[in-house]
Amino acid sequence: MAPLRVLCIHGYRQNGTSFREKTGSLRKLLKKQLELVYICAPLAVQTAATTEVPNEENNSIPAPKDDEEPRGWWFSDVQARSFSARQPCETSLGLDDSISVVREAVKAQGPFDGVLGFSQGAAFVAMLCSLQEQQLEPELNFRFAIIIAGFRSRCEEHQKFYDAPLQIPSLHVFGLGDKIIPDSMSRDLLPSFQDPQVLIHPGGHFVPAAAAHRQTYQDFLKKFQ
Repeated sequence: MAPLRVLCIHGYRQNGTSFREKTGSLRKLLKKQLELVYICAPLAVQTAATTEVPNEENNSIPAPKDDEEPRGWWFSDVQARSFSARQPCETSLGLDDSISVVREAVKAQGPFDGVLGFSQGAAFVAMLCSLQEQQLEPELNFRFAIIIAGFRSRCEEHQKFYDAPLQIPSLHVFGLGDKIIPDSMSRDLLPSFQDPQVLIHPGGHFVPAAAAHRQTYQDFLKKFQ
């Protein structure tokens, strides 16, 4: 049985390379079920900029390689070109560019069975699913979404993505000890999906891939194999 092909959307201040390294345990755990394909966000993040993202996030990812700097999918602070999941804003910067990156990746490397996102990338995945269901992005044809440490954007111009519960099957994964995206923020995203499946772990801001989590992932994925 061929593995399911999944497009992977990294978190803020990560990149395709660092996210691939950080999900090594997940790839090993689900190597028979999934083929993970990683892309890189278009927005360069200024490492010297002071943002509201706690230092814990820096500890949760490897240092970016010299050839791939920290990246983001949109900025909540247009002037500072920075992002915080807790920052309300009227407009954002860069989301259209990021949608274009995903569109081109699907054209060049697809088709994909599903899409997986982490942190800001998980919030972005929810937006992509909304665009797909509204038939605004014909290239997108994901059959399922895995949303890890996701949240609902607090930007006013993004509220259009949450108008109606999304029909796409979804697995929402979040940690009770997450200090960057508290579990309450991840729970706020659940009503945006019809019949969301949930995997809750006791840890922090990372992609859980212990043996104890394998069954939940597999039970969700076997519906699409």
